[in-house]
Amino acid sequence: MAGELRLRRPPAPEGEGAAAASSSNGKAGPSSGGEGSKRREALGWLEWGRGWLAIVGEFFFQRIVASHLANPLELPPLEGVSIIVTGATSGIGLEIARQLALAGAHVVMAVRRPKVAQELIQKWQNSENERPLNAEVMELDLLSLDSVVKFADAWNARMAPLHVLINNAGIFAIGEPQRFSKDGHEEHMQVNHLAPALLAMLLMPSLLRGSPSRIVNVNSIMHTVGYVDAEDMNLRSGKQKYKSWLGYSNSKLAQIKFSSMLHKRIPAEAGINVVCVSPGIVDTNVVASEQLVVVLFGARDLPKIVVAAYHLIPYFIFDAQEGSRSTLFAASDPQVPEYCEMLKSEDWPVCACISYDCNPMNASEEAHNLETTQLVWEKTLELIGLPSDALEKLIEGESVQCRYGQQNAE
Repeated sequence: MAGELRLRRPPAPEGEGAAAASSSNGKAGPSSGGEGSKRREALGWLEWGRGWLAIVGEFFFQRIVASHLANPLELPPLEGVSIIVTGATSGIGLEIARQLALAGAHVVMAVRRPKVAQELIQKWQNSENERPLNAEVMELDLLSLDSVVKFADAWNARMAPLHVLINNAGIFAIGEPQRFSKDGHEEHMQVNHLAPALLAMLLMPSLLRGSPSRIVNVNSIMHTVGYVDAEDMNLRSGKQKYKSWLGYSNSKLAQIKFSSMLHKRIPAEAGINVVCVSPGIVDTNVVASEQLVVVLFGARDLPKIVVAAYHLIPYFIFDAQEGSRSTLFAASDPQVPEYCEMLKSEDWPVCACISYDCNPMNASEEAHNLETTQLVWEKTLELIGLPSDALEKLIEGESVQCRYGQQNAE
């Protein structure tokens, strides 16, 4: 279906030296860009241009590139596999949850609107399946880190294994002004990165019980135009004028950077693999084509070429079922753990990244920058209220105090 993943390691990006992959313990080395001690505050024009070319190229050619994939994707039997899916009441998340449930998995729909999720389960049961579906609903609001801690506490209390965590929920408030959560974080950064990072960390005990297990983060090609300043992750300093696409792309790059460090720091013997997937450019509630056609005329913070391209949405964009394929592949295909283990053994600087065509993809050049990756790791742990040694303690089965939710993660 997607070739042999373990034989298809992505090449290093242009300008990436061997030193970028030389850190075996997740510590930062010299900047791969050769800038020495000077810290830059944004992408260079060349990287920024390559990023937008990648986005436009994906828009126009994703259907051709992914034409070899079945739709829907064929899944193996998943009886006995427990999977949490965030944002499972619409778009890609709905399709992911539905197809996993129909394949026999125990699916936990982690959502803001439990009633809607319950109605969906009943609809699937009545119309698509003769055997009872093993699906349930748990409430989770990613705009509240207290809610994330409460959710993780409730799941961990079951002492049950978790085999796959799918961090699917996300937002892209196109053309909207900057907003902050009640926790004080820019909303894109919290929903797309900080809350999923906290959820993955706190569910580590359950993922260990489910080993071999996977953390699958739904990312985006938009990460290629992002740049994360660890000292200004919430874009409050005014160094850069806030734009909705900047908030979104920065949050997606932060997710890849944190995932890459998580991938490096989890011991191989723990059997927990971390994967970031790109679903392609999809018509969902995150970026709906109907919304874009109307809103983008007033979304002056987007490049004109992107605005023009979205007029052609009906001809090029994926629907939710097509967009769900890479995530379903990353969550269920037996090649994925082997591929992750290969990257770990070779000390590859970025976690496994799977493209919308279910083949390996190369993350942006900035995603390979170990210096900024280390800084993002440290700052993320600070922002989500966990100590710097939280992962090591959780892997060892020790308790960790989280600043949010007033709970101990065990």
